[in-house]
Amino acid sequence: MNQKGVAITGMGIISSIGKTIEENRDALIAGKHGISRIENFATKQKDHIWVGEIKLSNEALAEQLALPAGHNFTRTSLLGLYAAKAAVQSAGIQDLGTARTGLISSTSVGGMDYTERYFYDYLQHNDQHRYITTHDAGDSTQHIADYLGIHDLVTTISTACSSAANAIMMGARLIKSGRLDRVIVGGTDALSKFTINGFKTLMILTDDLCQPFDEERRGLNLGEAAAYLVLESEELLLAEKRTPLAYLRGYGNANDAFHQTASSENGEGAFLAMQQALQVAALAPSAIDYVNAHGTATPNNDLSEGYALLRVFNDAVPMFSSTKAFTGHTLAAAAAIEAVYSVIALQEQVVFPNLHFKTPMQAFHLLPETETTHKPLQHVLSNSFGFGGNCSTLIFSKA
Repeated sequence: MNQKGVAITGMGIISSIGKTIEENRDALIAGKHGISRIENFATKQKDHIWVGEIKLSNEALAEQLALPAGHNFTRTSLLGLYAAKAAVQSAGIQDLGTARTGLISSTSVGGMDYTERYFYDYLQHNDQHRYITTHDAGDSTQHIADYLGIHDLVTTISTACSSAANAIMMGARLIKSGRLDRVIVGGTDALSKFTINGFKTLMILTDDLCQPFDEERRGLNLGEAAAYLVLESEELLLAEKRTPLAYLRGYGNANDAFHQTASSENGEGAFLAMQQALQVAALAPSAIDYVNAHGTATPNNDLSEGYALLRVFNDAVPMFSSTKAFTGHTLAAAAAIEAVYSVIALQEQVVFPNLHFKTPMQAFHLLPETETTHKPLQHVLSNSFGFGGNCSTLIFSKA
């Protein structure tokens, strides 16, 4: 495999700041977030929390995708298909059957946005039985694969908030090992009452706009999104005469097994993941120009990630910011949308602002970028850390 890495030839995304790559790019550069009150479903938390909600109904999504009446696509499936279809179109692929093609999708919510809605009605209403099987995490993946016509390899990854990073990493390894020529990789998650109530029980939701890496941070905003990338081997890239958008140069995964929902105090898992990604990429820490941080704005995560960054980069931590203040934390989709944002950063040569930052953290002297900054970028590192200590890092390089 070429030292440049695995080629990225297409991307698709839908988030609270845009339904296209261009809309997301423009919002990021303009510093315009998509955090709002919940509108798409009823919940007791409707007037108490802020979320990154996509203002598009399930009916509108199904219509845009030309799905037949009586389908059983949950919102997670609808968002995922929307983004995956856009990624394939972005790559200019007319026929996915021309090469060995796989789909690796990730989700944590799965179909629970529908199954929680109809749980008590299944015994009385036969027409709702079609949603019973949609609860499974693999249901959305299979729906996307069937719609796109992908059969060579179809699988699902669910490792909480690092899910999509692990999907991207697995896709790259399948290409590097020669098992597949092309892999559609990414993740999708919809907002649901279950996740909102769950995170509220964990006491890590803020009732205001989240403030990553701020001393006064009080928790995260949840969000929903989907994003997919098309990874292709160098051989296929040349054979089909496609131009890469960027390269996936490095990747790493580590699990410090510290706690079910908390990161270790010294950021051991994050440190090991970043270290491994740099080794795979054959890059020194000094080669990284920008870090798209996990940056959830919870007291624990930002402290842990900050220490990990200092351990990897010492006193020369690159420019960094968290884009979760734009979109909310989109769980299994987070690493996928932030992979897209990393590629956009390389294409536009821009570092995105860390919104709502006011007060530096007292534990260490680390200051995120608070303004949109244009500068030369060659390598961008993106962090994604999941519950249970599952930490993953991706490194993207300019084409």
